[in-house]
Amino acid sequence: MGMVYAEIELINGDDLAFMRRNVIGEDEVKRMNISALVDTGSIMLCINENIQEYLKFPVVETKRVQLANGQIVECLVVTNVEIRFKNRSTTCRAIVLPDDSEPLLGAIPLEDMDVLIHPQTQQLIVNPDYPDLALTRI
Repeated sequence: MGMVYAEIELINGDDLAFMRRNVIGEDEVKRMNISALVDTGSIMLCINENIQEYLKFPVVETKRVQLANGQIVECLVVTNVEIRFKNRSTTCRAIVLPDDSEPLLGAIPLEDMDVLIHPQTQQLIVNPDYPDLALTRI
């Protein structure tokens, strides 16, 4: 199977909370549309420093992570990242990769949004068994 990319929207969850409380207007909510590599080998969502600089997610910790090339680097971990894909959404943490690294959509947000990789079309799709409602498996 080749590489699968998904067009997703990232939104600052703190901004959404402020908007719901009428502290800021809808036009002040920081958001960005990106193309992310769907990577089931990655656990978390991974964004890059450029995305983080624009969206300004809250930093909660630093973590040592191993990159696909085996290199171990220390990265920031941010929180309150809202991801939207088609009729699905989730809020999660994200690893901030160095510089302009390629964004990765990892297993945890994929599972939480109940989306699948369609092997024939090589696309990310909503679960066809539950097209209108994400199913959380517990």
